[in-house]
Amino acid sequence: MNLPVIGYFELVLAMAPVLLVALLFYRWSLPVREVFIASARMLVQLLLIGYLLLYIFAGEHWLPGLMIMAVMLLISAWIALRPLQRKNGRHFLQLTLGLLVGSGSILVLLLLPVLHLEPWYQPRYVIPLAGMLLANTMNALSLAGERFDTELAHKSTPEKARSSALNTAMIPQINSLLAVGLVALPGMMTGQILSGISPLIAVRYQIVIMAAIFCSSAFSVAVYLMLRHRQSRRS
Repeated sequence: MNLPVIGYFELVLAMAPVLLVALLFYRWSLPVREVFIASARMLVQLLLIGYLLLYIFAGEHWLPGLMIMAVMLLISAWIALRPLQRKNGRHFLQLTLGLLVGSGSILVLLLLPVLHLEPWYQPRYVIPLAGMLLANTMNALSLAGERFDTELAHKSTPEKARSSALNTAMIPQINSLLAVGLVALPGMMTGQILSGISPLIAVRYQIVIMAAIFCSSAFSVAVYLMLRHRQSRRS
């Protein structure tokens, strides 16, 4: 099955509803500027990464893919830092270590014993998988950090703040596990089905991805909160 080609006109047509969202923000006295900045960044970033991936996928060396993943890791940690009240180098390092340990360990599991990639560093597979893990884990870390700060501000003990932050961070992940297949067909599974792959094979891949995202989020948040908990007890 060949998917229809999306031309520039169709691309503009798909983006047209963003103007309605901006109008909604304006009428409800919300920051319209954020809608346009976020949409413009999304367009530019995806177009640039599309051209970059064409170059990287054509090569067979591991270094470009590793450099891309390192940049993705640092940007994910930087974005996860955004909702925290105290933005400093220590918190950035804690988030980076959480992502590296949690997402990195799950990525290795996927590449080697699960997918049996040879060679393991093929950018065509490594970069999209790393992106899915980092994006979802980044959101979990943001929720955990914001909740941890809020609990401490309300005079909770570091132990209670840690437990509450982990619970809050994992709510979207657990909701996704409960809803998949009943409420939503995830993006990877939908893309594979549209490309003509058997739904049974697509389901297996989606199970692997859902479990990977769930565990990556839990492990990364746990590492981050342990570092925050240790810091709080010292201060």
